[in-house]
Amino acid sequence: MKTSNKLKIFNDPIYGFITIPNSDIFDLIEHKYFQRLRRISQMGLSYLVYPGAHHTRFHHAIGCMHLMQKAVNVLRFKGVTISDEEERALYIAILLHDIGHGPFSHAMEHSIVNGISHEEISMRFMQKLNKEFNGSLTLAIQIFEGQYDRPFLCELISSQFDMDRADYLKRDSFYTGVAEGNINSERLITMLNVVDDRLVVEEKGIYSVEKFLVARRFMYWQVYLHKTGLVAEQLLTRVLKRAKELSSLGVELSASKALSYFLKNEISAEHFDNDTLEAFSQLDDTDIVAAMKDWQYHDDFILKNLCDMIINRDLLKIKLKNKPIKRSTLDKHIKNMIIKYNISEKDAGYFVFIDEISNQAYQSKKQNIKILQKTGKVVDITKASDQFSMKALSKPVTKYYICYPK
Repeated sequence: MKTSNKLKIFNDPIYGFITIPNSDIFDLIEHKYFQRLRRISQMGLSYLVYPGAHHTRFHHAIGCMHLMQKAVNVLRFKGVTISDEEERALYIAILLHDIGHGPFSHAMEHSIVNGISHEEISMRFMQKLNKEFNGSLTLAIQIFEGQYDRPFLCELISSQFDMDRADYLKRDSFYTGVAEGNINSERLITMLNVVDDRLVVEEKGIYSVEKFLVARRFMYWQVYLHKTGLVAEQLLTRVLKRAKELSSLGVELSASKALSYFLKNEISAEHFDNDTLEAFSQLDDTDIVAAMKDWQYHDDFILKNLCDMIINRDLLKIKLKNKPIKRSTLDKHIKNMIIKYNISEKDAGYFVFIDEISNQAYQSKKQNIKILQKTGKVVDITKASDQFSMKALSKPVTKYYICYPK
């Protein structure tokens, strides 16, 4: 029987060489569920705005695992007790935290799968893997769900400064070329400590935390919520909704077996069984792109035009406003669409619509970032920081937009 060396090394453009910590992690990385992440883009259709943004969820998950190794080493060096079992569980939980993402990341959640988030799907993958790996993921699942009795371990996986954010801000900044989003994640990790089983940042790291929050705000407005990216994601969601609508009417659409499964079946949280999970594990970006390349020549006016817009990057016009869009403005554009193409108001709604976006760089009422002062006192970042902008960063900002054909 062939045996392979399981202590491999990845060469990552962000951190350099990343080592796989143990053979269990290697086996999880090798698993087909995890390998699928190589075919799921980290930033959806953002490459239509930033041509370099072609990195994947696979890159991100490996990067998160690397940062978690750094965090464990730093905390142990400072006298925080982390058992070998807890260490292993942390690596598994962070490695698999995004395993439930669908094609182009978020578009699936709002179209052909209803009432179930990628976090819930990640959990189902982890439970399935736990059976395959003889219960060895049980502690990782507890930490992932935030139910372990040592909260700081859960905070390393999911909080306002966790290894997920520490990687994606730095990575997305690198691949988009948006330098303002770059953060010194390794310095931030070096400043971590634990007080009363809660994660804190030592006072000397306060400016790095400020930079982290400002970078996060910048990346959301400049990259994640960029208006062209918004339009593209809205169009993709509408492509999948229309394809599902046509399938429910008995129209045969050319699609991969996995995509056909989701087009022809009503999928919700209660219907998400093992067969659905298996079909989901076969679904990635290539299924959607191949389908859209074909559907752009379909007879259906809506499906054809929506696909053509994405494939050839001839998107809808979008206008962002600080105040809600007037109903009269929406009606005017819908009327123009109806007259120009002789279609129904319902069909025009695929091309003319309003929505809103919101961004809050720091949620002061939720899992605060705590600063450990030299006196030993622990305070919230907004109280510890002398920057007025910290309070501003904790206020939600909402913008409104309308999309319509050029």
